[in-house]
Amino acid sequence: MEIIVSNKVSRPLYEQISAQMKAAIMSGELKAGEAIPSVRSLAKSLHISILTVQKAYSTLQEDGFIETTAGKGCFVSAQNQDFYLEEQQKQIEDKFAEAVGIARSCGIKLDKLVNLLTLLYEEDS
Repeated sequence: MEIIVSNKVSRPLYEQISAQMKAAIMSGELKAGEAIPSVRSLAKSLHISILTVQKAYSTLQEDGFIETTAGKGCFVSAQNQDFYLEEQQKQIEDKFAEAVGIARSCGIKLDKLVNLLTLLYEEDS
């Protein structure tokens, strides 16, 4: 897995790292029980502070995505699939809320919004 961070975006580096790792875990790129890079090695490869990577890993651990075993390292959590599905649903709800806000400000009615969503969903089926 490759992590890419940028100082040119407004999002803090630790959030960029944790978001990319969450995405890799939810997509199945990183599997349950799989080791992730150590804090030191990731910090070195990204040329950033160890504290930044530690904060990202702490966030991932608090959210249940990774587990840390003293002396062994960090691993993708063996959480059940329901947890990951819940996280994905939360992301979809956030995008829907944004789309609804835009639709309301443009005067688009609910039925047209539902039709648009249906078309987009079935487009590549």
